[in-house]
Amino acid sequence: MKNLLRLLVFVRKYWGWLLLAFICLAGSTGFGMAIPWFIREAIDTVVSQGELSLLIIAAVAVVGASALRGLSAFGEQYFAEATSQKVVYDIRNVIYDRLQRLSFAYHDKEQTGQLMSRATIDVEAVRMFLARGLLSIVETVIMLTGITVILVLSDWVLALFCLFFVGIMGFRTVIVARILVPVWLRIQQLYGVLSTILQENLTGVRIVKSFCSQDGESYKFTTQSQSLYGEHMYAARKVAFNMPMMDFLVTLPIALILWYGGREVMAGALTIGELSQFILYLGMLAMPIRRLGMVTQLISRSISAGRRIVELLETESPVQEKPGAAELDNVAGQVSFENVSFGYDSLYPVLKDVSFRVQPGQLVALVGSLGSGKSTIAHLVPRFYDVSRGAVKIDGTDVRDVTLQSLRRNVGIVQQDLFLFSATIRDNIAYGVLNADTDHIETAAKAANLHDFILSLPEGYQTWVGERGVTLSGGEKQRLAIARTLLMNPRILILDDSMSSVDARTEILIRKALNELIEGRTTFIITHRLSIIKNADIILVMDEGKIAEQGKHEELMARQGLYYQIYQSQLSAFQDYGGEMNEVAE
Repeated sequence: MKNLLRLLVFVRKYWGWLLLAFICLAGSTGFGMAIPWFIREAIDTVVSQGELSLLIIAAVAVVGASALRGLSAFGEQYFAEATSQKVVYDIRNVIYDRLQRLSFAYHDKEQTGQLMSRATIDVEAVRMFLARGLLSIVETVIMLTGITVILVLSDWVLALFCLFFVGIMGFRTVIVARILVPVWLRIQQLYGVLSTILQENLTGVRIVKSFCSQDGESYKFTTQSQSLYGEHMYAARKVAFNMPMMDFLVTLPIALILWYGGREVMAGALTIGELSQFILYLGMLAMPIRRLGMVTQLISRSISAGRRIVELLETESPVQEKPGAAELDNVAGQVSFENVSFGYDSLYPVLKDVSFRVQPGQLVALVGSLGSGKSTIAHLVPRFYDVSRGAVKIDGTDVRDVTLQSLRRNVGIVQQDLFLFSATIRDNIAYGVLNADTDHIETAAKAANLHDFILSLPEGYQTWVGERGVTLSGGEKQRLAIARTLLMNPRILILDDSMSSVDARTEILIRKALNELIEGRTTFIITHRLSIIKNADIILVMDEGKIAEQGKHEELMARQGLYYQIYQSQLSAFQDYGGEMNEVAE
C-alpha cells in the first residue's frame, strides 16, 4: 500500500480539484442520509397526528434532497474523473521521461513489453483507483460514521446488531484484498509478457513468415493467454463469491432488526418511523459495503500496479550526470582511452585495460572478431555506458565531468542496428536537429548520396517512411541514418558497421561524399571494408577485449600478426572491391 500512497504525491498539484470532489461527495452523502430521517418523521407524524398535509411536505423534502443528492453526485464523479485524468497524465509523462533518460544498461535487461505494460495498463489501474476506489472508501467511512451515530442515538442495541455485521464485512474485505493483491501482481506481469510477445512478433513478422513459424508463435501467445485467463478466472471466482456473501451479510441484520425492532414497536419502546429509519439506513449502508467488493478489486490492482510504477520511477540510471557538470564546448576532437575496463555485468569483462589516443581529425578503424569489443568502444565515447575502471577523455576532459547533452551533441553515431521513425524522410533526417532548414537537410542527404533517390520519389522529402523504415531498402536506410548524423555536424563521428548493407558502387559514392566531411573530424569506423581500413590513420585490432595491435595498414601487414591473419582470412574476399575503391579514392 505504501507504493500506492507514494504515487498520491502527484495529487498535490490538483488538490483543489480533489477537494471539490470530496465536497460534492459530502453533499451527496449528507443529502442521501437526510432522506431516511424525512421518511421517519413523515411516518411518525401521520401515524400519531393523522396530518396528510405534513406527508406532502415530507414527500417534497425527499424529492428535493434526492435532486440535490443527484447534483452533488454529478459533481463528485466529474471532479474525481478530472483529478484522476490530470494525475495519470503527469504519471505517464514522468514514466516516459524516465524511460528516455535511463541508460542502455537498463534497457538491455528490461523487456519492452513489460515497460509498455507499466506505462499503460498499470497507470490505468491507478487512474481507476483515483476515480472510483478512493472516493468509495471515503464515502463508506463517512456513511459508516454518520449512520452509526444516528443509529446509536436511536437505539444502541439495534446499532450493535448492525455494527457487528458491518465489522464482519469489513474483515472479509481485508482478507479478500490480501488474497487478490499477489494475484493482480501476477496478472500485471503476465500482461507485460503478453505485450512483449506481441511486440516482438509484430516487429519481426517478416522473420516469422520467412521461417513459417506462425504456428509456433501462435502457440507461444496462446500459452501466455491461457495463463492470463487462469489468473483472471481465479480472481473472478474470489470476487464472484465475495459479492453474494456481502449481500447475505447485509440481509441478515435486516431480519434481526425486524424481529427485535418489531417487538420494541409492539412494546412502545420504538416507533414505526424509527424502525423504518433503521432499515433504510442499513440499506443505504449496504450499498457502499457491497461496493467494497469492487473497491477491493480496484485496490488490489492499483497496489500491484503502484508497486511496478514506483519500481520504475525509483530506478536510477547507472549513467548519472554529475551536479554542476560542465558544458563540452569548442571540441577539437582528441579522444583517449586510459586503462579502460568495462563489462555489461560484473562477471564477464568486455574490455580489459584498453589504452589508446586519437588526435583531432584522424580516421580510426576498429577491426576484430565478433565480441572482441569494437562496438563497446564506440558506445563508451558518447557515454552510453560508464567504464568500470579507467577513463574516457575528449580533449583531456573526462566524459563523466561534462553534461550528457553537450557530450552527445559533439559525438555523432550511426549504429549498426538502424532505426527509423514512422515519419517523413525529412523528419527522419532532421531528427537530431530542431528547426533544421531545408538547405542543411539537403546538404546532409547529398553527402550521404541520398538526395537524388529522394527526389525520384513522388513526394520527395515528404515521403512517409513506414514503421522502422520498412519501405526503404537496407542501403537506403543506412544512407538516411548517415545523413541524420551528419546534419548534427559532430566533431567526433562514429560509424558502427554503417555500410554493411551498401553495395560496392553505392559505397564508392558515399565514400567520395564523406571524404570532405571526414576531413578535420575525428572518425571511428567499425567495418570489414578493406578500402576504409587501408586508408585509416590508426587501425585498432581488438582481440578478447584487448588491443592486440595498433598502427597503419602497412605496419601491421609487415608484422604478420593477428591483423595479417584477419586480412588473409576474413578480408581477402573484398580485395577486388578494395582495388576498385582505391582507384576511385585516388
